[in-house]
Amino acid sequence: MAYTIAVAGKGGTGKTTISSLIVAALLADNRTPILAVDADPNTNLNEWLGVEVTGTLGDLQADSLKTRSDLPAGMDKRRWIEYQLQTLLLEQDNYDLIAMGRTEGPGCYCSVNDILRAFIEELTPNYRYVVMDNEAGMEHMSRRTARDVDLLLLVSDQNPIAIRSAGRINELKDSLEMNVGEVHLVLNRVDGEPHEMVLAEIEKTGLNLLSTVPVDDRLMQYSLEGKSLLELPEDSPALAAVRKALNEVIK
Repeated sequence: MAYTIAVAGKGGTGKTTISSLIVAALLADNRTPILAVDADPNTNLNEWLGVEVTGTLGDLQADSLKTRSDLPAGMDKRRWIEYQLQTLLLEQDNYDLIAMGRTEGPGCYCSVNDILRAFIEELTPNYRYVVMDNEAGMEHMSRRTARDVDLLLLVSDQNPIAIRSAGRINELKDSLEMNVGEVHLVLNRVDGEPHEMVLAEIEKTGLNLLSTVPVDDRLMQYSLEGKSLLELPEDSPALAAVRKALNEVIK
């Protein structure tokens, strides 16, 4: 059974960067194969990983509302959806990527979500690890997959608002149709040691601070140059911090 890592937190805290670094860290430690799932409607995990997304599950979901006359001859809706799902999986060396895309619009998606959920359930056992980059909460992901989450990493920067947001996500996780195992806080873009007031704010949330990820100028440089974070050298401070954190919780 695949070990599932979900990443969530307030927008702008660097969730997608951390998700990409998790994939890079797992690859560096030969913890493969990996399925990377971009569950944020603002799809951009692929950009940090250096691959191009040609379609999302959200696009497929919208297209599924076509009338039967629009489907290929001799193919029912379920078979058409299952075929299209296979084309959305981007296969790379030691990891694959699938993007969920936007949330549902007008129309009934219940039957389509059932197909998507079955597809994810069938897909994930083929991987050792699943890494899910989520929107601020995880409601979008919970509608698309019945997968349990082994490790939930809540990402924040040193802004107290972002820390409180991480605390609220932790409180709300039990309302999702998912089982969540360990939950930890990752403090991103830290220059030096966290301020005492920041640590006091974290203590109020009751979250365990697993790791502080330092400011790493290479991340901005790679972004500007359009380079994949999977190309980061092992001495990258941000990559080293994420790699160390994962090795502390994944045995």
